[in-house]
Amino acid sequence: MSLDTEQQSNVDAVVALLRDAESILFITGAGISADSGLPTYRGVGGIYEDEDLTEDGVPIEAALSGQMIETRPEISWKHIARIEQGCREAGFNRGHEVITEMERHFPRVWTLTQNVDGFHRNAGTKNLIDIHGDYHDLRCSRCGYRTEVAAYRDLPKIPPDCPDCGHHLRPDVVFFGEMLPEEKYTKLATQVRIGFDLVFSVGTTSVFPYIVMPVMNAFQTGVPTIEINPGQTEVSGIVNVKISAGAAETLDAIWTGYQRTE
Repeated sequence: MSLDTEQQSNVDAVVALLRDAESILFITGAGISADSGLPTYRGVGGIYEDEDLTEDGVPIEAALSGQMIETRPEISWKHIARIEQGCREAGFNRGHEVITEMERHFPRVWTLTQNVDGFHRNAGTKNLIDIHGDYHDLRCSRCGYRTEVAAYRDLPKIPPDCPDCGHHLRPDVVFFGEMLPEEKYTKLATQVRIGFDLVFSVGTTSVFPYIVMPVMNAFQTGVPTIEINPGQTEVSGIVNVKISAGAAETLDAIWTGYQRTE
């Protein structure tokens, strides 16, 4: 698939903005991982698509809630393990790679992602705020023990037990109904306060206030904003450049165009 004339014109406009940029914020959502073959929501792999209730008789939001992981961890683990299995054969794509390459090129680049798949980290991104966590990271909510696992199939059992206190481990992600990690939110607020020359919103519907906030802040302070998303979102009406196309293809076109101008 190639970009049409309007999309290419918008890509050229972004390339022109990049020439004067030294600091960039990327905000990414499920749309960037969709180019790795992952659906955008409700059960990676289509497990829960169009279903109101899981086989446990509760909505998926309840199955993957903070209360459920503490009181009935076997239910939460069953469903997040299905999501992990759906992601296991996938990996980061060209969109993730471009962000990493741009981080290495420009003086200051940060990435704020809602995704818990770890693809940005695996692609080599260093200045990463994975605001919802990464399901490869596990922790004990009782004693604070932490560990990392490459795949859930490597676990001795599910739910896994904490080797230090015997309590069950949980994925270190933000389940429904839980607060954001204070440390990560503070890091985000600090970087937004320092400011950026460009803000990209890539593959996210921008429904959460902390995802909209950096774009709105840029809009109010006159900082150029770019949205890459095939559909209309909460921020489509305020961005300077809207590119209605896929994340990986568009980011690659922007980066290729920029490199040609150097």
